[in-house]
Amino acid sequence: MARVDALERLRELCLGLPEATERPSHGEPAWFVRDKKLFVMFADHHHDDRLAFWCAAPPGVQEALAGSEPERYFRPPYVGHRGWLGVYLDVDVDWDAVTEVVRDAYRQVAPKRLAAQVE
Repeated sequence: MARVDALERLRELCLGLPEATERPSHGEPAWFVRDKKLFVMFADHHHDDRLAFWCAAPPGVQEALAGSEPERYFRPPYVGHRGWLGVYLDVDVDWDAVTEVVRDAYRQVAPKRLAAQVE
């Protein structure tokens, strides 16, 4: 998938969540809850030769997904030790799965009232 298409789809998913905002972080587009808590960060060949995004994830998800589908998921640098999940966008992307991963990321950092608004 082309960088622009992947970025636009990811942007649409993230900004569709309650009180989500976008601003650059570390030179890449990133999405925050109420412009404060980061939940998804775009990674355009930022640390390797891959197009991906990094996101908050519930406990155990990083290990489960990166372990079972390493062609789609990985442990990102810098935030991987905190359980964050990396998702490749330069593969045949399952956008239904990505939608769930993004919603889970949002629910991990959003205040309870906002998180409860996400199905």
